Order: sequence, then structure tokens, then C-alpha cells
Amino acid sequence: MTMTRRHFLSASAALAVTPAWSGGRAGAAPLPREADIVVVGAGAAGIAAARRIMAANRKVIVVEASNQIGGRCQTDLSTFDVPFDRGARWMHNPETNPLIKLARSAGLEISTAPQGQKIRIGRRNARPGEIEEFLAALVRANRAIDDAARRFDISCASVLPKDLGIWADTAEFVLGASFSGKDLKDISVGDKSRAQDRNTAIACRQGLGTLIAKLGEQVPVALSTPASRIGWGSRDVSVETPSGKILARAAVITVSTNVLAAGNIKFASELPKRTLDAASRLSLGSYDRIALQMPGNPLGLARDDIVIEQSNSLKTALIYANTGGSSLCSIDVGGSFGRDLSAQGEAAMVAFAKEWLTKLFGSEVAAAVKKSSATRWNAAPFALGAMSAASPGGQSSRKVLGEPIGCMYLAGEATHETLWGTIDGAWESGERAAEAALRRIGALRDAEPAERPTKSRRRKPVPKG
Repeated sequence: MTMTRRHFLSASAALAVTPAWSGGRAGAAPLPREADIVVVGAGAAGIAAARRIMAANRKVIVVEASNQIGGRCQTDLSTFDVPFDRGARWMHNPETNPLIKLARSAGLEISTAPQGQKIRIGRRNARPGEIEEFLAALVRANRAIDDAARRFDISCASVLPKDLGIWADTAEFVLGASFSGKDLKDISVGDKSRAQDRNTAIACRQGLGTLIAKLGEQVPVALSTPASRIGWGSRDVSVETPSGKILARAAVITVSTNVLAAGNIKFASELPKRTLDAASRLSLGSYDRIALQMPGNPLGLARDDIVIEQSNSLKTALIYANTGGSSLCSIDVGGSFGRDLSAQGEAAMVAFAKEWLTKLFGSEVAAAVKKSSATRWNAAPFALGAMSAASPGGQSSRKVLGEPIGCMYLAGEATHETLWGTIDGAWESGERAAEAALRRIGALRDAEPAERPTKSRRRKPVPKG
């Protein structure tokens, strides 16, 4: 069962052309009753896990509650004239990230986002000296968080320098809501300090949702098939769905921490309290996009420009302008302000975006908007939020969440200690959980009696505890 990461990447690229099963798609066969490993969730972590299992020549089935592959990676290909990533937008670490190589192999276009951000002060751009002041404030804030993380795990807000002056709220937005979907008072210094560098952002022009869907084309996925109840023990697992029950030797569970903590999936035996507590401490932050199609470039920004403002409150946003050279701009909101705005509905979100842009670029901006759309991830029933961020004192919960539970293995960005909140972390966590599950079923197989069972010998039922 030993397979190195390099061997796996080679095997992943050479997966069979025909999937073992394609549930939820045209001409799909009935849901299989048995598999070596069942994967719950067809997001980045679930697809990564399934591909790893297939590369090991083991039988896998993925059950997905929604009607499409991707999880929190969803690309809207119909609303605008260019792809619009409603969820994850960036990949990172181009030297080591296997997704970038897989995207190129799949014929998708990869490009590096502009470095840094432009800053708007009122209706003008920040001067070079002002940008230097802001960057210095960010460096000081990050250093204070890193220093505190060496001693204790408290909130990021509690350790910020008190003399950041006019840049305090802007630094709060960049380090908090824009980074993790939570305000700094709700984020652990340990979690923020351990987050791997994400300065290099890589975009997929066809969309990250398109990429994950393409990587999942050969994976046996049952769409619109939510896992309603899971029975688990030390040797077997059963996953009940509206289409039937699947028996397996192990399971990889990739649902979000908010879905897990909400109890939306029932377990025949209760999950360990430490697991549920960890999920609660790793709740999802709020991060949404308000997409505006504005022909004629009324903002006067360049292709793929990223712009923030010098703000004096948390009621602020980030602009990602002229996506791929198109007329599509997205206004990103997060944290407590973004959560409250999203709860008011799409019309309120679009109204805020127009009002905010008018404040920064002039009254003609609102009239230039020809089409709009907004995400509302907190209301998405199979996600219930955007990305995980550990609450103060909760950084160690990521390791707890990655612990095996009987023959179940949890995966997803929340289980990654340094790449949490990213598609990179989700993908790697899926591979990691799949490898652990493969080792387990290999060990179980080796421990079984060598003789072939007789016809009268029945398979043991799945334990309920």
C-alpha cells in the first residue's frame, strides 16, 4: 500500500478514461451497495481523495448532496460573458502545488495575479509614501501577531499595536475579513501565525470550479445524493442516502465544519466530543462576492487590478476589477459586516456595492452597472459559510479534526494546519485522508483469515457503536 506523492501524481494523470460509476449523470447506474472506501462530499478534498483511491485500484464512490461537483469551488459560466468564481478564486505556492500542474495538463489557462493591492483614499489613489506607511503598519501588525503566538493563543485583535493610526481599520480588514472571513477579534493568533504564505496568487481563467469539475470527470460521483446517516465502527462504515445504503471498509468525510457542527448528518454512534468541539472552534467565516458587469471601464482600473480603500470602519470591501480583461468586477465583503450584509439579501448587497463604488469613483459608476449577481455562502445549505478560521485558543483544533474516528477520516481545508482556507489545503487534506484510509483497509485485509469464506459464512453487519 506504500505510494509516494510523486508516484501518486503520476498515477493520477493516468487514471482510466471511463469512470467506474457516474451517479447523478445521464445514464447513471444504480447507487452501488458496496465500496472499499466511500467519500462524502465532492469538493476539492473529496475529488482529491477519490482520485487517490482510484490510483490505488480500490473501489470508491463519492456521494454529493448538491447537484454539481466542486463544493465551495463553483464557477458561474452563464450569468456574465466570462467565468465568475463564486467560491474559491486563487491557488497558491506554484512551485509545490499539484493543482497547478493538473490544471495545465487539463488544458486550462493559468495566470499569476498582480502583486499587492492598490489603495484608494477617498476619490484618489494613495501616493507612494502613503502606501509605504500602510505596508509598514501591516508588517508591525503581523509581527505582533507572530510574537504573541509564541507565548499564548489569544485573539489577533488583542495584540495589535495601538498606534496604527489612520491605517488601523484598513489593516484589520486586510488581515481579518479579507484573509479569513472573520474579524481579528474572532481569530486565533496561533492560526494566523501558522498560515502559510499566500502572497503569490494563481488564477485559472476558466475558473477554479471548472478545474475541480474537470478533475472529477472520471470520478464515480453520485450527485444530489446527501449522506443522511452514517454508521461507523472500527472495521466498517455504512452511509445512508435517499438512494440507498453503501457499505464500505472506510470513509473520508469532507463536509464543512459548520455542516458537521450543525448535525446535518446523523451518526449512528455519536462523534467524539473533542471532534465536535474542534469543529465548533473552526467555524466558517463569512466571505461573499458581489459581481457587477460594467462596460466601458468606468472605474479606470487595469486588468485584474485589486483595490482596497483606506477605511475608517469595518464597513468596507475589496475590488477585483476587469476579470481577465473583461468588464466584470467583483466587490468582496467579509467578516461581521459581510455576514450582516449577506443576511439582508442580494438586493441589499448590490445596493451597498454601488454606493461604496460611488463614494470612491464618482456618481456615474452606479449607472454603468448592466448586470449583477451576489453569492451568499452562509445561506448555502451544504456549506453554511466560506472558510474556516480558528477562534482564539482553537488553533490546536485543526490537528484534532484530522484524527481518525474509527474507520472514518475527516478532510477539507479546516483540517490543514497551514493552508486552511485554501483550495490547496483542501486538496492536500483529501489526499492525506485517502492515504490513511488506504493504509487502514490494507491492514484490515492483511489481518483477515487467509481461507476463502464458505457460502454459509456471512459478512458481519456494520457496528452501530
